[in-house]
Amino acid sequence: MTGAPRALMPDYLRLVALFGIVVVNVQFIAFSALGSLADPLAETLHDAITLWMVNGLALFKTYGLFSFMFGVGLGFLMRSVARRGLSFGRIYRNRMIGLAILGIAHGCLFFPGDILTIYAATGSILYLFRDWPVRRLVRVGAALLVLQALVAPPLLLVAPETPPEIVALERAILTEGGFVEAVLFRSIGFAVIMPSFLVIQGISALGWFCLGLAAVKSGMIDEADHPVWRRARRWCLGPGLALSLAGAAIWQFWAPAAGVVLTIAAAPVATFGYLGLIAALSRPPGPIMAKVLAAGGSSLSIYLGQSILLSTIFSGYGLGLWESVDRLSAVAVALAVTVILIVVLAIWRSRFGLGPFEWVLRRITYGWFRH
Repeated sequence: MTGAPRALMPDYLRLVALFGIVVVNVQFIAFSALGSLADPLAETLHDAITLWMVNGLALFKTYGLFSFMFGVGLGFLMRSVARRGLSFGRIYRNRMIGLAILGIAHGCLFFPGDILTIYAATGSILYLFRDWPVRRLVRVGAALLVLQALVAPPLLLVAPETPPEIVALERAILTEGGFVEAVLFRSIGFAVIMPSFLVIQGISALGWFCLGLAAVKSGMIDEADHPVWRRARRWCLGPGLALSLAGAAIWQFWAPAAGVVLTIAAAPVATFGYLGLIAALSRPPGPIMAKVLAAGGSSLSIYLGQSILLSTIFSGYGLGLWESVDRLSAVAVALAVTVILIVVLAIWRSRFGLGPFEWVLRRITYGWFRH
């Protein structure tokens, strides 16, 4: 007896999100992360154009894709636990604890802009919504995305300017300091920014969680040719990207505050368009692409690996390239690192069933149920 065919859309979605998120994160790993969001740092026109493209095409959009996948993952976990007859509440609690542990370690050691901690916190709220019908999940998810568009810009734009001595300290540590000094600096930064990020990113993350769970419950995630995905391509992709690129241009070249507002407001529309486009690409892969998609399934290992490698490449205790390359070169390095990680994970997955960090999270999630 054969089971239902595997849904391919989540595999393609994870792969696209991994490439999108790294071009955003590298802007805060390879360059100062202390500048005001309302005053994008670009010393040359070349850098300004790169930031415009990154902010217009990826910023806030790839986080949405990742968050949508989290909701999808909850739906798949519910299916798996039901088949195995385990306690979903205990399994889910353990999973959120595991994410929090990995997220805090990631934020303190390598990248203060960690999203796993946010997912652990807001994912705990999602547990309360697990039995909601599809319509309610969609309504609440959409309302949360609208709320984020209203709340996030004021919080980002009123952030106080970083004192010059802190900026100087950041430069000294990330260009000349050792690993321990960098960890102490990142840990303080992680503790300072995480409360505001829980509001700024957590609201939209929970909204996308709801929509991802609704996609599983409705069966849409299993149907790449579902009418909703076709409508998303037709009505959201073009307008969403046009508005997002326009917002990023206004942000970068003319009126930063207005640009931030438009970029954030357009992000959900563009993200829906991306979902529709990814659905159109989700067709049975050839042998090589199948290995790439399998490696992309280890998205937690790739996400953490990106930060570990990039922070080492750009920090003083590594190759010392912090603020020594232009932004386009940093993007190229980030994409190359992601390709290397995918190749390594493809080889790893040919011998082991899970990526290394997926194995750790699985042990935390299911370990207490082993006899």
